[in-house]
Amino acid sequence: MDLAPARFNTHDCGTCPIRERGVCARCDDRELEALEQIKYYRSYEAGQTLVWSGDQMDFVASVVTGIATLTQTMEDGRRQMVGLLLPSDFVGRPGRACAAYDVTATTDIVMCCFRKKPFEEMMEGTPHLAQRLLEMTLDELDAAREWMLLLGRKTAREKIASLITIIAKRDASAHAAGRGGGVTVDLPLTREAMADYLGLTLETVSRQISALRRDKVIVIEGKRHVTIPDMDRLLEEAGDDADGGIPA
Repeated sequence: MDLAPARFNTHDCGTCPIRERGVCARCDDRELEALEQIKYYRSYEAGQTLVWSGDQMDFVASVVTGIATLTQTMEDGRRQMVGLLLPSDFVGRPGRACAAYDVTATTDIVMCCFRKKPFEEMMEGTPHLAQRLLEMTLDELDAAREWMLLLGRKTAREKIASLITIIAKRDASAHAAGRGGGVTVDLPLTREAMADYLGLTLETVSRQISALRRDKVIVIEGKRHVTIPDMDRLLEEAGDDADGGIPA
C-alpha cells in the first residue's frame, strides 16, 4: 500500500484531544510508554485516500483530528458510503490482514498509527487495551444498528437532523456545551455526500436543511458552518428519545 502522500506529525499524548475517548483511554503510564514505542502519526489532506479496500494493512490507527468516510464499491462500479470515521474512531482490525473498505479523508486528517503486529502482541498482555477496543467495537455495533433504523424508518427530516446530531455529539464543543446549550460545528460532508450517505436525493437534502433553518432548529453560516441553538430540540427533530451521549 502506497502511503507516500502522507505527512508526518508528532503529538504529545498528554495533550491529545482524544486521550479520554481513544483506544488508549484506559491505559496507565507504563502502557502508554509501551504504545509510544510502536506509534507514529500520519496526516492527509481532504480528498486523499488513506486506505484502499483489499489493501494489506500493516498498521491500525485512531483518528485524532478530522473526518473520513468508509466506502464500499459494488461489482458494477457503484459506490456506497457506509460509515463515517470521527475523532477517536479506530481504523483497521487486529487479526484481519486486509482493509474491508476504502477510507477517504473528508477533511484534513491526522491519525495516530500503531504498527499492527506489535499492537496485536501488546493486546494479549494488556487487559486495559483489549477491554477498551472491545467497548469501542460494541459501540460501533450499536451505531450500525441505529443507522439501520435511520435508513429504514426515519423521515427525510429526521435523517438530516440525525446526521447533524451524530456529528455534533462527537465534536469537542458539543461535550463542552452540554445538553440544552448552543453548539457550533462544521459539517464535514457536501450536500451531495449527505444525500449519498442518507439514501436521499440532493434536492431533498437541500429542502430539509432549509426547513430546519427556517424553523430555527439550526443556523447556517456559509455552506457548512452550523450552529445548533438547542441540542434538545435537535434531538427531538431526529426522533431520538435518548440524550445521544451528550453529558448533562
